[in-house]
Amino acid sequence: MTTDNEPAGGRVTSRAPRRPWVGPVLAAIWIIFLAVPLREAAAAATVPLRVAGVAGVAGLAALFAWSFVRHWSGRPTARRTAALVVLAQLVCVALVAVAAGQAGLIGLVFVCTTLVTLASPCVAAAAVVAVVLALVVLPRVVPGWRPDDGLVLTAVLAALAMYAFRRAAERNRRLHLAQEEVAALAVAQERDRISRDMHDILGHSLTVVSVKGELAARLLRGGPAEDGAPARAPGVERAEAELTEIQALVRSALADMRGMVSGERQVTLAGELAAARSAFDAAGMAAELPGTVDDVAEKYRDVFAWALREGTTNVLRHAAARRVVVALTPASLVMDDDGRGLSPDRPASSGGNGLRGLTERARAAGLVVETGPGPLGGLRLAVHVEGPALHVDGEDPA
Repeated sequence: MTTDNEPAGGRVTSRAPRRPWVGPVLAAIWIIFLAVPLREAAAAATVPLRVAGVAGVAGLAALFAWSFVRHWSGRPTARRTAALVVLAQLVCVALVAVAAGQAGLIGLVFVCTTLVTLASPCVAAAAVVAVVLALVVLPRVVPGWRPDDGLVLTAVLAALAMYAFRRAAERNRRLHLAQEEVAALAVAQERDRISRDMHDILGHSLTVVSVKGELAARLLRGGPAEDGAPARAPGVERAEAELTEIQALVRSALADMRGMVSGERQVTLAGELAAARSAFDAAGMAAELPGTVDDVAEKYRDVFAWALREGTTNVLRHAAARRVVVALTPASLVMDDDGRGLSPDRPASSGGNGLRGLTERARAAGLVVETGPGPLGGLRLAVHVEGPALHVDGEDPA
């Protein structure tokens, strides 16, 4: 038995079928069999009976069509909703039986099919047995009615046919799900292949760059200056330091790339804060960064780490800034700079692959990414939970 919020039949659900028109067409074919009770109800002795009978037939047809089309579309139905639908159908059958006599019992066939469609197999089986017993007993106890074993057989066959249809629909949905999983696995395998190829090609190039950078640093250092030897040119020490930094960056890039290929790359918010501070210091920028990440929600830290890495890269490459301010809250990260900001030929919506990847990561975590003019005169990068426009320390975004 399912809970009130669970699907009544415990069925496999997925997206809507590829031919959504099939469900309404099949439901219409079933509803044609209500023509007999409709004719009898319309010929009732009094106007109130005719109105009640026709309304009962219309309600029964609408409820059956709703349940049938809902099942075909794969949408789940709560147990309470299924029970209410069946009870409403029984009321409609009673109205039709009062107006049309024994012909109204045809509606119980539709009740059987609805039970099989919406209820779990055990509940549906017990309810169908009860309905079949009612079809057997009522014609024998109500004066003027005659036993109709053909209607009993019709109800049993209809229930069996609907059960077979339901199982076939479930198998069809499982087949669609399996096909989607196979397609997803094929895409994942292709991505793995591209990652391995990237590792083989780019890894070799980065290794060569690292070796050549180390060789250049050694050539710059040379040996100690001897008597009569020309003095070392100004800036050689700085060049040596920059080459050493290049070697470190290349080694870090190699480690990151290998980690991505092997699925072991770890990005932490605290580590990215330390890396950003080091990068801004090396660039001679005044940086105001948070000293701790303890207040940040755990589920947002990975996305904020990627955002900080992307923002730091953009500031160092494009902003020409002298000051950077990073603000962290439990559910937001805001990064402002006083650089050149957004130029007319480079709007905020034209972010590169890094910003697009960050946006996808943020969306998966329930966050949004915003870029635009900041209060420092440069660019603002904000990552925060979905909601109104972000305000930091009482400042409105420019």
